[in-house]
Amino acid sequence: MPQDLKLDHISVCICTFHRPELLSKALAGVTRQVTESTFTFEVVVVDNDQRRSAEKAVRLCPPGNATKIIYDCEPEQNIALARNRAIQSATGNLVAFIDDDEYPVEEWLIRLYRTMKACEADGALGPVLPAFPPEVPRWLKKSNIFNRRRFRTGTRLSVRDTRTGNALLSRSILPDGSTWFDPAFGLTGGEDTDFFEKQIALGRVFVWCDEAEAYETIPPGRWQISFHIKKFFIIGAVYGENLRKSSFSGFTGFLKTLVSVPVWSIAFFALLPFGKHLWVPPFLKLTYSVSCILSYCGLSSKKNRY
Repeated sequence: MPQDLKLDHISVCICTFHRPELLSKALAGVTRQVTESTFTFEVVVVDNDQRRSAEKAVRLCPPGNATKIIYDCEPEQNIALARNRAIQSATGNLVAFIDDDEYPVEEWLIRLYRTMKACEADGALGPVLPAFPPEVPRWLKKSNIFNRRRFRTGTRLSVRDTRTGNALLSRSILPDGSTWFDPAFGLTGGEDTDFFEKQIALGRVFVWCDEAEAYETIPPGRWQISFHIKKFFIIGAVYGENLRKSSFSGFTGFLKTLVSVPVWSIAFFALLPFGKHLWVPPFLKLTYSVSCILSYCGLSSKKNRY
């Protein structure tokens, strides 16, 4: 094939840790992606478990529509290092990310690809929707705490709405020799927010593709309020530390967070008598805000995500 007619090649990267069953489901969805002969794709799986607990699941998965499935292991438990290792193993001129507990619709990749090309963007991101089993507590579904903001396809994104759970990026913004994801965030999370914040500061453009849906499996471990309190506390602590490093803009963000505390407190107490599905969301936002403030003031240390 002549060089000017060479198809784009996408490396779909999945980082995994101790979730072989969910990984198998993710791989089944990824390898079924339709391409309509507009691009080719491979799958890169990086196991962040030094015991290589995901290797069997990867070896048993047929490549399907992918050109190949690459397995690698990052023995040091650190999600940023795992993402960096996945990029190192990727051979595509485009790099996609999806989490090991997610599974995409069959047109996921081609929809991201077409949106990115149509908008001449550096990357495209899509929605991640919760997939609840039938026995999930009713309050959890009604609370909408797993729902994230959605936009019209082509909308330019700010840092707030970027993440690596469902994303397609140009390999050109990932130059060799760079530390793409900062290992300092490897145990707490926030490495993807840090990455996108730096990229947007450089003028990179990321757009939304609302049709490129992926579904996140919600296991029983995430049905408890304690899981979400810990999650929001960690996210708030990471954000507070970032604000502390950001001079004037960070102080402005700190003041906004400070003002939000009485707002979420009032909402929490006002909704407390009317059901868990109503009071849990403002309580989690209050947890996030308080954690952010403590971290900004140097009074709270980040906890590990694992």
